[in-house]
Amino acid sequence: MTKILVIDDERPILEMLKLSLSSEGYDVLTAENGEKALKIFKEQCPQLVLTDIKMPGIDGIEVLKRIKTLNKEVEVIVITGHGDMDTAIAALQHGASDFVTKPLRDEVLMVSLERAKKKLAMCEQLKDYTENLEKKVEECKLGLRQAQDELVKTERLASIGETVSGLAHYIKNIMTGLGGGIYMVHTGMAKEKPDMMEEGWAMFQHNIERVSDLVLDLLRYAKQTAPQRGSCRLNEIVPEVMRIFKEEAGIHKVKLSMDLDPDLKEADIEYDGMRRALVNLISNAIDACIYDVDLSKKWEVVVKTRIRAGADHGKNIHITVVDNGCGMTDEVKGQLFQRFFTTKAGRGIGLGLLVTQKVVHEHGGEILLDSTAGQGTTVSVLLPVI
Repeated sequence: MTKILVIDDERPILEMLKLSLSSEGYDVLTAENGEKALKIFKEQCPQLVLTDIKMPGIDGIEVLKRIKTLNKEVEVIVITGHGDMDTAIAALQHGASDFVTKPLRDEVLMVSLERAKKKLAMCEQLKDYTENLEKKVEECKLGLRQAQDELVKTERLASIGETVSGLAHYIKNIMTGLGGGIYMVHTGMAKEKPDMMEEGWAMFQHNIERVSDLVLDLLRYAKQTAPQRGSCRLNEIVPEVMRIFKEEAGIHKVKLSMDLDPDLKEADIEYDGMRRALVNLISNAIDACIYDVDLSKKWEVVVKTRIRAGADHGKNIHITVVDNGCGMTDEVKGQLFQRFFTTKAGRGIGLGLLVTQKVVHEHGGEILLDSTAGQGTTVSVLLPVI
């Protein structure tokens, strides 16, 4: 039940408003003057305030200013005399959410109160969004610090300058995205547009995920310990990773398909590493479709698993990611496994394939790539069965 404080020095009006608002489901507090109203406000903390402007002692404008000092999130609606626009404008300048004129009409007042309640709900939602965002940002900061420590310890990057050069532009883009999300949420709140707030929050989430991906790739690239192998089912990891990209692929009209070998049972691999490698490969394949300029294509990304005979009479696990996107020139293919080389213009930092290659090599496997510009790319991962 929404708590509202009603302030008016005319007892009949006060009683009428209490009766009317109570019948609409409000928890109504009343005060005949500004001094009493401020005391009740401090004790009861109502979410809404409806106050007359002209009262003896502390007038409505002063009550408004003091309430906003105590709690700027409270929604205050002022009651003005008919035609008293100067006072109404002054109230709005001091933070009132709306004004209604005397003689009061129930339907007008209820519309104003509903708008105020909606704004309260949006503020609460924004508060939740902000708290959630701050928590995720702190988690990402911690992850970045851990990644930095690992990189310094292992000295896998040639120099601090190279690291900064490779990361600075990408992180700047992420911060721009976060700033855009903040702007849209605040604008949506100010204009009472929940759709804009939701779009802004989606931008938050997307850019937080980009930070998370960056941290995971940096940590994986810096890691020097042997993979923590265990019994895993690749045919379960593949659909799990595909689900991550279902929404993005749908937005860009990219079909996701799987062709999984039923004879491929459990394999002795590191779950986290192989999952990360698949995330990078599938993400690259979808991006290749998104960047394709041939709009006549029906884009598709297919992930296949096979168990096949390998060298020395052993068996190999084959994981193949195929796309019919933009493909690559020979020049691009020659630079793919160079650190910080990327074709994604601000959307990547050029570690994804390096991380994938590292994971595959740690498992004693190899990664093969076949690509033709304008036709698509096939990436094959071959892992020995242990």
